[in-house]
Amino acid sequence: MLLLATRSAGKLRELREIFDEFRLNITDVPSLGIPESLAEDQLERYETFEENALAKARYFFDISGGVPTFGDDSGMCVDVLGGEPGVYSKRWSGSENLARKALDAANNAKLVARMAAARKSNEKGFTDSARYVCVAAFRDHLGEEMRRGEIEGRVLENPRGSGGFGYDPYFEAPDLGGTFAESSIENTARKSHRSRAFRALLNALRAQGRL
Repeated sequence: MLLLATRSAGKLRELREIFDEFRLNITDVPSLGIPESLAEDQLERYETFEENALAKARYFFDISGGVPTFGDDSGMCVDVLGGEPGVYSKRWSGSENLARKALDAANNAKLVARMAAARKSNEKGFTDSARYVCVAAFRDHLGEEMRRGEIEGRVLENPRGSGGFGYDPYFEAPDLGGTFAESSIENTARKSHRSRAFRALLNALRAQGRL
C-alpha cells in the first residue's frame, strides 16, 4: 500500500489516474482514519515547495506507522506579482478557516483584484504570464526522493470552466488546450504540473526498485 498525503478529493481524483497507469494502489489520509491535528495544519509553513512537500511526506510516513508516503506542494506563480501567491497559494486570502469552495472564491477574488491593480499601474509592462508549479516528494524506509514539475500559462480576467479547484478557472495553459477548469481529468492527468512531477518521481522510484 502507498499513501498520498492529502485530504483533497480533487487532487486524489487527478493523481489516481497516474497511479493507475503505473499499476500502483494508492490511498489517502481520510481512508486511513488519520485525524486532523494542529501539527498537520502547520506542515506548509516553509518558504519553498520542496520543503513543504517533504514535510508532508515525512509527517504522514511517521504517523501512519511507516506506510510509504507521497507528499506534494503546488501553487501558482504570477510573474507580474513577483511570483505570488507561490507557496502561499492555498492560504493567500488569509481565510484558511473557510470551507474549500469558499476558500477558493476568496483566493480567486484576491487574484482578480491584484491583477487588476497590476494592469492599471503597469499598462506598458504588464504581463499576465504565470506558471503552475508542483514538487512531489516520497518517503519510505530507504529514504527520500523529490521531483519538480511546471506548466506555463497565463492568468485570465474572467474564469472559464466548471471543473478543477483552486485557481483552475483563471489559469489557461496552451499545453492543456484551455483552462484547468475546462480540462478533463484524463487530460489534466497527462499534462499538468502535478502530472509531470509525479510521473518523474514514479519513474525514478521504479528505476531504483522502490515500487
